[in-house]
Amino acid sequence: MKRNLFAKIAFALIAMLLPFGVMASSHDDSEKKEGIDAQGIIFEHLGDGYGWEVPFNHHKRIPLPVIVWGSDGLHVFSSSRVTGGQIYRDGNAEFKIAGKDSDHKGKVVEIIDGKEVKPAIDISITKNVCGIFIAAILVIWAIMSVARWHKTQGMKGPRKMTGAVEFVIMFIYDGVIKPTLKDKAPKFAPYLLTVFFFILVMNLLGLIVIFPGGANLTGNIAVTLVLAIITFLITNIFATKHYWKEIFNPDVPWWLKWPLPIMPIIEIFGVFTKPAALTVRLFANMMGGHMIVIVLTLLIFIFAAMGPVVTGATAVVSVIFSVFMLCIDVLVSFIQAYVFTMLSTLFIALGQEEGHHEKHEEEKSADHAAPAAAAQLNTQN
Repeated sequence: MKRNLFAKIAFALIAMLLPFGVMASSHDDSEKKEGIDAQGIIFEHLGDGYGWEVPFNHHKRIPLPVIVWGSDGLHVFSSSRVTGGQIYRDGNAEFKIAGKDSDHKGKVVEIIDGKEVKPAIDISITKNVCGIFIAAILVIWAIMSVARWHKTQGMKGPRKMTGAVEFVIMFIYDGVIKPTLKDKAPKFAPYLLTVFFFILVMNLLGLIVIFPGGANLTGNIAVTLVLAIITFLITNIFATKHYWKEIFNPDVPWWLKWPLPIMPIIEIFGVFTKPAALTVRLFANMMGGHMIVIVLTLLIFIFAAMGPVVTGATAVVSVIFSVFMLCIDVLVSFIQAYVFTMLSTLFIALGQEEGHHEKHEEEKSADHAAPAAAAQLNTQN
């Protein structure tokens, strides 16, 4: 029974994908000679753009607003007016999207005296910007649904999607934030939980082919860099005196600090390598997953010149491995959001460390506060 079912599924896949092999192998001779620009296709899909690709029709895009400050002031227009190399005239200014051979490839440029000039300010709503807005809205909606539930239902446990969101919140807070930051956990939990859900939603949206998914947000190093910088600022702005003392005057033998400040230089260097590690780790893992899926899909067209049978068989193998990689990417999306949050929590906790003197003062003040509180309670009774 199981073998027959597997054979039927395999035959169905071959039957469905064989026509794609025939189509791919029926290109004209000029296209065969030119070949497929795999590198261009990969970077086009992984990069940003002024429009959102329509599924199964790469030549059509959902237009997004272009907002630029040109030579004569502010210009706002739809990206559909400059799609496909068209030149759009807005007043006395002319705009277009720079071609492959331009220094501003893929960017909106202004044509001045026949030359392509990059606008002074470009705050256009690109695909990645729109994807970030969508991810932020989804995160706010998910968290607010939990807050509304407990506001109306009290401590009653939620179910379905709201219950799943609350489970993840408690898993991250009780499993990562609270054990690491201890009494400082409530102070930094809002940021850490927000960054976890924000990265998770961006990762999952990147795996969806159709709108509102498809934007490779965490595969964009600018996005991961901004998140790492926020962690860097929180770590260092709210750091204790002991943290800075250990950086500029670490507790090591004097010959490691004078006459050459070897250890202080290493500690200062470590301050900046932490956000760099956060940036590259998230960017590289998510970019690699997307790239593997695209390459597996391109294999269908690369083997198109070998005939329909080979192309159909390649299509079956490519689809199977692509689905497998997408399932792995779903798991990686959770793991990378968890790792970024865990490392951010560790870095913030390092900035909250206190020396023996500060700990002794806190314990001493706590010892004095306890009898006073007990006396006040007895007086009230």
